[in-house]
Amino acid sequence: MEILGIFDRGKTAAAAAREILEAELGDVVAYSPVPDHALDQALHVSVSPVRLFVLIGGLLGCAAGFAFPIYTVLDWPMITGGKPLISIPPFVVIAFEMTILLGAIGGMIGFLVLSGLPRLFGGPAPDPRFTNDRTGIAVTCARGRAAAVRTCLERHDAVEIRG
Repeated sequence: MEILGIFDRGKTAAAAAREILEAELGDVVAYSPVPDHALDQALHVSVSPVRLFVLIGGLLGCAAGFAFPIYTVLDWPMITGGKPLISIPPFVVIAFEMTILLGAIGGMIGFLVLSGLPRLFGGPAPDPRFTNDRTGIAVTCARGRAAAVRTCLERHDAVEIRG
């Protein structure tokens, strides 16, 4: 059974979510129009893994930024003034730019993958107010615990309770 609590403040929603999770009444999903650190702490959300995608993209970009020019000068050598073919300082600029480019692309891909976008299947948000000015928590629980969940939501000043 799913019960939806709608709150006008994120802190009260976070307190309700924390209490529901501590009492092990059910699973909680939060909806908020803005990032809310109180909700993150209540739901035990860790640091976003998007930064791993950025790191991998940046490392691949740096490696490619050195590999492509080195391959090019080895395949088509042009000796000028007796200088060595593989000279690192000119390749640093290319490696830096490739690091930035692939790091940004990796971050964008990580964000899209981890947030489930584009959303091809599934319905809209449970309440359109969650994109405007309200915060909500959806609690999935057993039928026997529904009364306790409703009581908890009421105790934390839910504006509306559905389900």
